[in-house]
Amino acid sequence: MKSSTQPGVDITPLAPQGCVGCKDATPLPIEIDFAFQPIVDVRSKAVFACEALVRGAGGESAATVLAQIDEGNRYHFDQRCRQVAIATAAALALDAHLSINFMPNAVYRPEVCIRTTLEAAQTHGFPLEKIIFETVEGEHIADRAHLVDIFKAYKSYGFRTAIDDFGAGYSGLSLLVDFQPDLVKLDMSLLRGIDTDSVRQRIVKGILSIARDLGIEVIAEGIETQGERDFFVAHGVSLMQGYFFAKPAFRAIPHLDPHVFA
Repeated sequence: MKSSTQPGVDITPLAPQGCVGCKDATPLPIEIDFAFQPIVDVRSKAVFACEALVRGAGGESAATVLAQIDEGNRYHFDQRCRQVAIATAAALALDAHLSINFMPNAVYRPEVCIRTTLEAAQTHGFPLEKIIFETVEGEHIADRAHLVDIFKAYKSYGFRTAIDDFGAGYSGLSLLVDFQPDLVKLDMSLLRGIDTDSVRQRIVKGILSIARDLGIEVIAEGIETQGERDFFVAHGVSLMQGYFFAKPAFRAIPHLDPHVFA
């Protein structure tokens, strides 16, 4: 079918094969759409990526959507999110990376579950190397070894990988022992008021040092003030995301005001 809200965006469900989750054709209880929030590069003063944030078809919040997702429809939801996010980003002519959140517990066999993503990217002409798959450190992971296998499989296909909300849970640093993603997104609880908080500064400086040593790029997520932005600029972090730069825009790529780089 064609999206009624986004003319020209073909989001026909694709049919993967070969794993348990693929056999569940139960319709989702809610239509999904996306808002997009930029991740900016303050050095180049450009958009590095846009994170696709799930919404209902009428703009309903992510919480409203996720409240209707359960064990029975998680796989279908995860796959549908990838398809719609890629199709919408392509229709909006996104000329940057696209960051898509995925649910590790919805991926049964990475090489099979990735098929819909590959097909969607090919159908809509979106470059594979511009897709970032991210998952939150604090999500309840049934099997950490399985998550590492997913990340490794995605990387082998040319996708970039990221851990979101890094520092929010207990597993982040230990996860880095087994796999080093391309990016980590610092949890916003570590960032709030960091320009005046010496404890946060010490913790974040330690994380930045580890990331540099491992060749991992850091995104400061949740930037809301100039002081927070300036702290990270002073410590060599150029990728940032947050309301200081732009709020998520429903079915649109937000416009950046030049003052956010001043």
